[in-house]
Amino acid sequence: MASAPTSKYNSHSLENESIKRTSRDGVNRDLGEAVPRLPGETRITDKEVIYICPFNGPIKGRVYITNYRLYLRSLETDSALILDVPLGVISRIEKMGGATSRGENSYGLDITCKVRDSVLSYEGHSRRDMFEILTRYAFPLAHSLPIFAFLNEEKFNVDGWMVYNPVEEYRRQGLPNHHWRITFINKCYELCDTYPALLVVPYRASDDDLRRVATFRSRNRIPVLSWIHPENKTVIVRCSQPLVGMSGKRNKDDEKYLDVIRETNRQISKLTIYDARPNVNAVANKATGGGYESDDAYHNAELFFLDIHNIHVMRESLKKVKDIVYPNVEESHWLSSLESTHWLEHIKLVLTGAIQVADKVSSGKSSVLVHCSDGWDRTAQLTSLAMLMLDSYYRSIEGFEILVQKEWISFGHKFASRIGHGDKNHADADRSPIFLQFIDCVWQMSKQFPTAFEFNERFLITILDHLYSCRFGTFLYNCESVREKQKVTERTVSLWSLINSNKDKFKNPFYTKEINRVLYPVASMRHLELWVNYYIRWNPRIKQQQPNPVEQRYVELLALRDEYIQRLEELQLASSAKLSDPSPSPSSPSQMMPHVHTHF
Repeated sequence: MASAPTSKYNSHSLENESIKRTSRDGVNRDLGEAVPRLPGETRITDKEVIYICPFNGPIKGRVYITNYRLYLRSLETDSALILDVPLGVISRIEKMGGATSRGENSYGLDITCKVRDSVLSYEGHSRRDMFEILTRYAFPLAHSLPIFAFLNEEKFNVDGWMVYNPVEEYRRQGLPNHHWRITFINKCYELCDTYPALLVVPYRASDDDLRRVATFRSRNRIPVLSWIHPENKTVIVRCSQPLVGMSGKRNKDDEKYLDVIRETNRQISKLTIYDARPNVNAVANKATGGGYESDDAYHNAELFFLDIHNIHVMRESLKKVKDIVYPNVEESHWLSSLESTHWLEHIKLVLTGAIQVADKVSSGKSSVLVHCSDGWDRTAQLTSLAMLMLDSYYRSIEGFEILVQKEWISFGHKFASRIGHGDKNHADADRSPIFLQFIDCVWQMSKQFPTAFEFNERFLITILDHLYSCRFGTFLYNCESVREKQKVTERTVSLWSLINSNKDKFKNPFYTKEINRVLYPVASMRHLELWVNYYIRWNPRIKQQQPNPVEQRYVELLALRDEYIQRLEELQLASSAKLSDPSPSPSSPSQMMPHVHTHF
């Protein structure tokens, strides 16, 4: 049986932490109960089992299945093991062994997670009922059952669905203006069913122009604005590949439209196009009707390929990472094993591409158009990371939520296909860790700029945990049109509700707010590292001590900062009162201000 991102190995620390959090995270925990429950979560069954722990061998325990989680508690006095696994994390459930199988623990269930593998084995019990129950609730879509997010009855004092308002976000960027307008041509998702209802396009381009351009872009994903520089007015524009094909087709409307985008800033002579793909892949896409912008057709544009590989390469790379970190980390060949995964090389290429986009826009040399094949994977990585480097607002907790909501969720990253929420087809070729890779890049940036981000590591890990958990509706489905049809904002809870109702837990106490500072991370293999606290956190031999001393110090520093701010405000009020007091002033300036004793 597998542990999910939220698993705990020390039962006492988990229980104590759970009890403390009752009022904050909405979890209902009766102290007499053996398993925690969320509002709307119901217990289905429980059974005594043998858990084959990869670190400690067979452990007798009791497993509880609800409509949301698999929860296993050790029954052995010398083991404090607890596994708390949201069913949404499970990728595959298989029967292990047969009726004639020989040997201890050779008959049971093998459960593979989207994050790591493990085994649960039975002795002397039928496994059929557990197999059927787990399969039914881990893969609800295959059994005409709702995903748990639609059953979740948690209540928070903040509505996370109110975080992102596209009109307000574009207004924050100073839009619309004389060169860019907001269009509602896609309000019924007729122009492009994977784009949001509201788009920002060049003022000089009519809605009819947009319809003609859409016929020449893959999936009708036309070039639209993501971000505009507040000073030099260069822009980041995103789209999908042009439908050039083997015959080298051209489209005058598309060529003219890209020229109109370039002319929104009179200071630039060329529009820079960053194609995220390797050159050879872009050429190969011509065989399936795609392609790229040639110099012959787009005279006022220059094209660069960024050599970022496709979803299949990324999936295999992460699989290799999982293989080297679970169940054993082989110390003697660690560096060569990590290198063989190529994971950090892919992180480097994504960051390098985003840096190029950010630098081109920040310098005012050119506006930038970004695309890959369909414009919903590598494109989202590049635009969102470049915007994070350029715009300090996105480095705040709320700003980052808006960035994810805007560039990933509303612009149609295929979360359902890439993650496989509630779907039993674990071998689906569409599965890929594209969003995980983006969050990894953000973590790499936060390591290099420890004071630049308002959020801490726990914030990023929480987002990834609930990317898989199916507890919230935030990452469900592939695009905005489907979410609207399923009434996701009305029927589910937003992840941002959980986070924003308890922001202090996710704050970086070393955060220093800076305006208009551009971050250029060093995208060198020497400066990149494997995110151990995420990828290897369930290995008790690697796992940091609990509670995490760094997080504890974070909390202490936040409390200390708040204390000093409060004392400073009190001193300022006292000083103002004395200055406005008509009574005779003290004889010396030192008498006017009380002495402040601090730890610094």
